[in-house]
Amino acid sequence: MNFSEEPKLSGFPSISKSMSPLTKAFPDSFSLAGEMALITGGGTGIGFAMAHCFAQAGARVVLVGRRAAELESAVTKIGPAAFALPFDIRDSGRVSELESSVRNSTGQSPTILVNNAGIHLKKPATETTVDDFRDVLETHVLAAHALTAALLPGMQEVGRGSILFTASMASLFGIPRVIAYSAAKSAYLGMVRTLATEVSAKGVRVNAIAPGWIESDMMRKALDSDPARRDRILARTPMGRFGTAEEIGWAAVFLCSSAASFITGTILPVDGGASIGF
Repeated sequence: MNFSEEPKLSGFPSISKSMSPLTKAFPDSFSLAGEMALITGGGTGIGFAMAHCFAQAGARVVLVGRRAAELESAVTKIGPAAFALPFDIRDSGRVSELESSVRNSTGQSPTILVNNAGIHLKKPATETTVDDFRDVLETHVLAAHALTAALLPGMQEVGRGSILFTASMASLFGIPRVIAYSAAKSAYLGMVRTLATEVSAKGVRVNAIAPGWIESDMMRKALDSDPARRDRILARTPMGRFGTAEEIGWAAVFLCSSAASFITGTILPVDGGASIGF
């Protein structure tokens, strides 16, 4: 065998032809410069942290939510890369207007969509009414589907895009007293996988982040009055601490950047190991 020649494997393409050359420097691979991200529930909590991190990575961000004052406050904190767009995403009949509203306001259609908005409901299954269940599913599942369907054509037209769903630990294992929320967040996993098979070949990647227990005023208030639950959560989390919203934000930046260009259809737990702890 002549070792100066490239080996050829029967049935496989040439490695030199199937692999793209490394064309981006390290910082550029994680940059979101030139991207327009629309984030639902972007005024507070994890949504705000994602928006802040996206802006730090070079993207412009549109924050969507029902409470205009919270959105404006978030925009002020993030800076000139952020825009507020008050809108109730449950109004599915008007959701197609969002794309044109973003384009008219910013001169650019969204190339990143983060389906993050949601509501929580903590009730035993026997006390969860049909209306309760419908409200949770409408906010999480139906609204996310309608918005995704509205923005996908624009992403496919330019040949690139990233859609991200905020899943949950309730997507991965059983948690009592949250049956409607668990059903909604579990539905995200099926949506991610189906969408990825439909649109990835057209340049649009679809993924989800499943946050673990993240520090917030609401969580601290809940656990301060329930120290046994706090200890139980930390005991099953190998890192032995709660996460921060910013840690979710940077994971979202990665999944939406070209550094993750071969990742689609996946659910990434960002949970300090809680989903594999015991």
